[in-house]
Amino acid sequence: MASILDRITGKLAAQERLTREDALELYRTNDLLRLGRLANQVKQRRWGNQAHFVLNRQINPSNVCVLSCKFCDFATKRGRPNAYEMTLEEVVSRCDADLREVHIVGGLHPDWPWSYYVEMLKAIKARVPQVQIKAFTAVEIDFFSKKFRLTVEEVLTQLKAAGLDALPGGGAEVFSERVRKALFPFKLGAPRWLEIHKIAHRLGIPTNSTLLYGHIETHEERVDHMLRLRALQDETGGFMSFIPLAYQVGKTRLVERQASALEDLKTIAIARLLLDNIPHIKAYWVTIGEETASVALNFGADDLDGTIGEERIMHAADAESPIRQTRDRLIQLIREARCVPVERDALYNVLQVFENGHRLVAAD
Repeated sequence: MASILDRITGKLAAQERLTREDALELYRTNDLLRLGRLANQVKQRRWGNQAHFVLNRQINPSNVCVLSCKFCDFATKRGRPNAYEMTLEEVVSRCDADLREVHIVGGLHPDWPWSYYVEMLKAIKARVPQVQIKAFTAVEIDFFSKKFRLTVEEVLTQLKAAGLDALPGGGAEVFSERVRKALFPFKLGAPRWLEIHKIAHRLGIPTNSTLLYGHIETHEERVDHMLRLRALQDETGGFMSFIPLAYQVGKTRLVERQASALEDLKTIAIARLLLDNIPHIKAYWVTIGEETASVALNFGADDLDGTIGEERIMHAADAESPIRQTRDRLIQLIREARCVPVERDALYNVLQVFENGHRLVAAD
């Protein structure tokens, strides 16, 4: 009797789309190395031996938030000792000419006016016009819409006019009503998250997608989450990447320990096989660590994200990854995986390809 991996190999060779049951069987397999080889073959058919990264900086303007999600160590309330709020000048001061992407996400601030967010993007573009802005999760867009009595279309249109280039994928968590009710009952659910990304795609704003895994969700819920992303991508084609985010135990301690490196690699590999219509799969070194992220480049991932600069959300939950990464270190991690480093921008336009030792080959 053929094994699940034999059957999946046959389906991939015949270019047949994997099903929900296929993905669940892959989660049950113990042959991680063969699963990784299959995912790597799929990645290489699309990207060859290339692995992408970006010179970026994450900016989290405030950790003051109207929500209190049980898995979040980042958010707090105004007046508490750990609360902070950045001025527009402080936000802009963190942007410099070497960056190609600024990634902005933060708490749902109860008092800031709509003009703060619009002027933030305008100020960044005025200071560093070459930087692309990836900003505000669907949770934030939903919050802006409700708080400022604007439609989602109006919110996104005004942000795009101010300089928005793309949306991040955060706030999706896992598309399970069971999990939402248990961990973040006041946060938007799957239908609204998907609706906001669909609207963004219709307005010509590309977006990213995520999955928060390794807490109370099941493998079935992970797979269902990915399938809903795949369905929307079939409809719009607007997702650039999928980023599995490993839950950080931190102080919330929904589980006793973080998902293992084996679980990280399996999830990345299954994502590459199942999400046949999303171009890029990220190995996000901030949540899985740089060594596992490097290995993941041979398990279906083709992107390490970027230099980050400073990241507060995962590190508030005691993420053990370095809080900063340099271009040289990312290139090293990619080369350790025997891949070719490719520097990109926020929209995955290739900027530079690093080949043959330290020789720099500029992209056309």
